This record gives sequence, structure tokens and C-alpha cells, in this order.
Amino acid sequence: MAAQWKEIVEAHRRDARETILDATATLVAERGLTGVTMSSIAAEAGIGRATLYKYFSDIEAILHAWHQRHVEHHLQRLEQVRALATDPGERLEAVLTACAELAHHRPDTGLAAQLHRDQDVAGAYHRVHTMVRDLIADAAESGVVRVDAAPDELAAYCLHALTAATGMPSEAAVHRLVAITLNGLRASR
Repeated sequence: MAAQWKEIVEAHRRDARETILDATATLVAERGLTGVTMSSIAAEAGIGRATLYKYFSDIEAILHAWHQRHVEHHLQRLEQVRALATDPGERLEAVLTACAELAHHRPDTGLAAQLHRDQDVAGAYHRVHTMVRDLIADAAESGVVRVDAAPDELAAYCLHALTAATGMPSEAAVHRLVAITLNGLRASR
């Protein structure tokens, strides 16, 4: 019975934390960073301020946790996309397309610039870089990708090029950017 009670309490804590993070995302989207307060987050989440402070000490802690969750969702999306394709070239294209689409749909809240200096984001970027590097190495082994540059260098090229998707006016433009990036990787025949 004690173990079951502990599971119920833990589930409640996870749900409350997710509700707080969802409320924060809603408020940031509506009001921007400067329009978000602990009181507004508590009200949006449907909890009291005292309860909110049990989970987070301040707005910065909430924003950090929200951003970590957001980054983790992006990483999970890239993992899913990678798992769907079996051909090395298709797998690389699918992941690069997903990277560009995620960049394109990034909300312009000012939060990204503030939080992307965080160590957690550096770790996430390293994970994406490693994934793309490994995909490039696999595609190079199959003859799809050039071998005159190291996979590590080509991964950096791809990820930097695809950040341009953030400012693209349309999905079609994003897909053209991916095609151009892939053309830069192609093995010469």
C-alpha cells in the first residue's frame, strides 16, 4: 500500500509540474518574457502561489525547466525520425529536414536567445551534432555522401546551414534549404 501511495504522489507531482510548465508556455506565447510573473503562472495553472513555490523557486527556474522539456521533445522527435528510415541517405535527409522544420517553427519569444546559452542546450546541441555526424558517416560508407571532409566537419556545416530555416518565409523555402544543404554533402560521381 505504501508503494502504491508513493506512486500516486509522484504522478501528482509530475502532473502538477507539467501543468506549471504548460501554463508558462502559454503565458510566454501570449505576453512575452517580461509579462510573466509567478502570480500569473499560478493563476494560469490553477494553483496557489504557495504551491507553485513548492515546485519552483522563481521564474528563472520555471523557464529553465520549460526550456529543458522543450529541447528534450525536439531531441525525441529527431530520434523518432531517424528510426523511421532504413536507408542511410534517407535517414540523413529525414533528420536534416526535421532539424530545419524545428528551427522554422521556433517561436520568436526572445527566450531562445536567453536560454540557448545554457549548459543543457550545449549538451543537446552536442547530441544532435553527434547524431548528424554518425548519419553522415553511415551515408558516406554507402557512397551517398562525400568523403573529402570529415563527418564531424560536415555535421557542423549542416547544422549551421539549417539555422537559416528560422527566418524562412515558408515551408517550401525550408525544404529548398534542406535540398541545398544535401547537395553540398553529395558524393561527386
